[in-house]
Amino acid sequence: MAEPVWHPSPEFVRETRLYRWMQALGFDDYDSFYAASIRDVAWFWGEAEKALGIAWFAPYRQVLDVSRGPAWPEWFVGGKLNAAHNAVDKWLDDPAVRHRPAIVWEGEEGTVRTLTYEELAAWVSRVAFGLKRLGIEKGDRVALYLPMIPETVVAMLAAAKIGAVVTPAFSGFGADAVAKRLESAQAKVLITADGFYRRGKVVPMKEEADRAADLAPCVERVVVVRRTGRAIPWREGRDLDWGELEGEGGAVPAEPMDSADPLLLLYTSGTTGRPKGVVHTHSGFPIKAAFDAGFGMDLKPGEVLLWVTDMGWMMGPFLVFGALLNAATMVLYDGTPDHPAPDRLWQLVARHRVTHLGVSPTLIRSLLPHGEALAHRHDLSRLRVIGSTGEPWNPEPWLWLFEKVGKGRIPIFNYSGGTEISGGILGNVLVKPIAPITFNAALPGMAAEVYGEDGRPVRGAVGELVLTQPWVGQTRGFWQDPERYEETYWKRWPNTWVHGDWVILDEDGFWTITGRSDDTLNVAGKRLGPAEVESVLVDHPAVKEAATIGVPDEVKGEVPVCFVVLKAGVEASDALARELVDWVAERMGKALRPKAVHFVADLPKTRNAKIMRRAVRAAYLGTSAGDLSALENPEAVEAIRRLAQ
Repeated sequence: MAEPVWHPSPEFVRETRLYRWMQALGFDDYDSFYAASIRDVAWFWGEAEKALGIAWFAPYRQVLDVSRGPAWPEWFVGGKLNAAHNAVDKWLDDPAVRHRPAIVWEGEEGTVRTLTYEELAAWVSRVAFGLKRLGIEKGDRVALYLPMIPETVVAMLAAAKIGAVVTPAFSGFGADAVAKRLESAQAKVLITADGFYRRGKVVPMKEEADRAADLAPCVERVVVVRRTGRAIPWREGRDLDWGELEGEGGAVPAEPMDSADPLLLLYTSGTTGRPKGVVHTHSGFPIKAAFDAGFGMDLKPGEVLLWVTDMGWMMGPFLVFGALLNAATMVLYDGTPDHPAPDRLWQLVARHRVTHLGVSPTLIRSLLPHGEALAHRHDLSRLRVIGSTGEPWNPEPWLWLFEKVGKGRIPIFNYSGGTEISGGILGNVLVKPIAPITFNAALPGMAAEVYGEDGRPVRGAVGELVLTQPWVGQTRGFWQDPERYEETYWKRWPNTWVHGDWVILDEDGFWTITGRSDDTLNVAGKRLGPAEVESVLVDHPAVKEAATIGVPDEVKGEVPVCFVVLKAGVEASDALARELVDWVAERMGKALRPKAVHFVADLPKTRNAKIMRRAVRAAYLGTSAGDLSALENPEAVEAIRRLAQ
């Protein structure tokens, strides 16, 4: 049973945007409000877009049409809007926002740049004009392969403004991974940079972009931002300097877009050999992201949001629309968050007066050994909320962040959903108590349930996380592959989205994610989430990180095998391996005893620091892992493959 450690005071609750809005709609407590939000999702999301002040070029005549079924909802039918207009241009009529910082950017090398909403709007218009001169039209795809610099946001908004579809790729991808996405999207323009800085060194980027464009003949032009000023190869007739793109720009009106018109094409890795192109619309992704930021995380106009992420991951666009639609300031950091010293993150929070900070558990685990004294060197008094997403927590780093860094003052908004969601399914709403590593609620408008094997709700036991109603932000399928979309999420139970996470909902209403359902072990009929074993292992004083997979067993059907990264100074040995096996068995029961513990130098991870268990399992068992283009460190897979030989 989860024990809350953070309790909002009545004064705190009354000041949240969520509570004030709930009261305006006639509700005093979250549970009754949430029940109403999923009982009538059309009513709820209609009220949500009004609360966000969404500007429409033409009003919608109906909030929701589900005549094609819940897999294919039509939101805000007949309405016309533009995501870029709602993010920037509409604020020019508000003198309180017009001169407010929209973007504060800091590079790893220390350069800082600030853009007001007015300056951002003018820059977006110039680049939109340049894209139109390149022949980009409504519906064309524009790919971004850029670090976290202001030009990345400007390019995204400029393309959206003229009705083009933006497809961002992670800045650390290699050419093959980028090319797959370019070819799938049939992108006409690729916007990239000469390079970027990581740990004081220049990472070349233009050369990878060239190779990707060579592999994707659909790319007609490559636009290059001069981030580092290094000498780069130049392809006459294809390459264009960013300065030329924006050089002769003029005012460009926002293209009125249907609510269902695509805005973003976000690629995620699948279990097959090709990434999934997740389609998001002008009315979907921005409204869901802005709602979760504004009413979930309580981001208020004029406050400051920093999320440590990349534009190629969902939280990058979330940062853009979550901040700008709420008339807040986004902080972009292009660099390593512990360079040149491990207090760089806390320095950023203090310097830019950040009110809302987004991190991953992996990032916090990497900072924990340096101690909380580094954080306390800096003024964190403005920090009100810490957001966390990407992976499940284990208790030690969560409690360290909450108790030692935040001194028990700052709530941690644990946040889980995904690229296909446009934000979160589960969160820690700030009108209820918060317990370590869990979620205190399903978010408003998200009809979340836990199903057992029979498709019926279960409590206090591991089950599938499902959604029983459509929501704003729901993907409009996979790009040019509707069958795969339906097969992935809608085939198991009628009219039910199966998300792919194993969760537990306890009797007090706290949710715990135990792992991906396709990662889950079944040991002699007992379901075992890998995160449960990993959490036990990382509580051992010798263990830094861990991954657990299931391998076939003649007696039990499946047994756990664990892979462990040891802390600095700890030596691997057979005795330590046996100790860790016993450590897990003592804490989880002998029936769940691991078959083996293997020591590795690193675990296979995606670029946003998620451990890729299916890559671990495939390497260990010698099977196909499917699409591994999101993998940061392929050498870790090879090391595990050698272990199994």
